[in-house]
Amino acid sequence: MSRHTPSMAVMVAAARKAARGLQRDFGEVENLQVSLKGPANFVTAADKKAEKVIFQELSKARPGYGFLMEEGGVVEGADKSHRWIIDPLDGTTNFLHGIPMFAISIALEREGQLVAGLVYNPISDEMFIAEKGQGAFLNDRRLRVSARREMDQAVVATGIPHIGRPDHERFSVELNAVMNEVAGIRRMGAASLDLAYVAAGRFDAYWEANLAAWDIAAGIVLVREAGGFVADFNGRDDMLNTGGIVAGNDMLSRKLGDVLKKARKPA
Repeated sequence: MSRHTPSMAVMVAAARKAARGLQRDFGEVENLQVSLKGPANFVTAADKKAEKVIFQELSKARPGYGFLMEEGGVVEGADKSHRWIIDPLDGTTNFLHGIPMFAISIALEREGQLVAGLVYNPISDEMFIAEKGQGAFLNDRRLRVSARREMDQAVVATGIPHIGRPDHERFSVELNAVMNEVAGIRRMGAASLDLAYVAAGRFDAYWEANLAAWDIAAGIVLVREAGGFVADFNGRDDMLNTGGIVAGNDMLSRKLGDVLKKARKPA
């Protein structure tokens, strides 16, 4: 663990502590209190509990840093140059259905730049970490994005808008366009893990729209540090604001971006 900077050590410790509660709650999932934020958009006591643990741990270790959190929103810190971006439980729907594909996601932003990211699946005990300029790792094993260059060999991940989410028609058009180009499409239900899997070379590329900053901030660092490319749908570095993302190696991220651009053009 010697490669962890002090900041990453703090992030890992916070994630592991919050994970203990999620592991416990996952085993008791049918007894959890569940409320609806909106149609099919669940929030559980487990989300809130995990976020509270992470918030407390990070606040203690780095007093003054600001926060952007899924449940707690924006917390201004005295230190305006640093901000934690946190999703305590990405993949709530999976969690509530007993599907072991969910993650804690923690990112650190310095002067508006993403500098560190952690995505942790407590059930598989896979800890994906990356820091700017240091590379990306899964449980201390170095990660590289996939080397595949052709779309017809690529397995591509995405997210599907569900009830209460916009853009069903747009997604259907995109899906149809991508389906005709690739070897397979996967929908796992947790954007942070989709990006971690791109970093690990498990998925060749990934796209999704209408995401929040906390869904993707940590994953962006992972993909970049694993040698991959991440952009919004306009090919710019504005994913956290636009909520759209295309990720993969240099070749496939560009090819996928072109397919999506063509599909999005009004006929």
